[in-house]
Amino acid sequence: MNKRYIYWAIALMLLLAAIYGAFFRTDPKVDALNRAIATQGDQALRNYPYPFHVMRMDGSIAVMGSPRSAQMPVSQMIRAIDPHLEGASPSDPDFVAAEQQMARLQFEARDIVMKQPGVTGARFELDKDWLQEHQIDTDQ
Repeated sequence: MNKRYIYWAIALMLLLAAIYGAFFRTDPKVDALNRAIATQGDQALRNYPYPFHVMRMDGSIAVMGSPRSAQMPVSQMIRAIDPHLEGASPSDPDFVAAEQQMARLQFEARDIVMKQPGVTGARFELDKDWLQEHQIDTDQ
């Protein structure tokens, strides 16, 4: 086999490895934090329809996904999480209870992440992918 082909084959393998590392490999720290949420959370957190998770690390700050933000009306995402609330008023006791449960579980997940080594802070970022998967417009 010609040496030139060997060099091209090696270069191609290195390029593919770099692409894999940049786009497909997950951060081991993020994986460990998400395992901590999955194993240390109570049953309500583990079974909740929205999977609270760390999306990425910014230094020692965990960026966590959330189905809500100041820009996203809570009524839309609560109905995606609990479909029986479709048409319910935001003042309906079941709606209020669902909103309170979501907030409690979100901060339970945050507390778990904050207790992990190497994490000095956590912030929430709107999980647009999850919202779009549930037919919720994120461009409001």
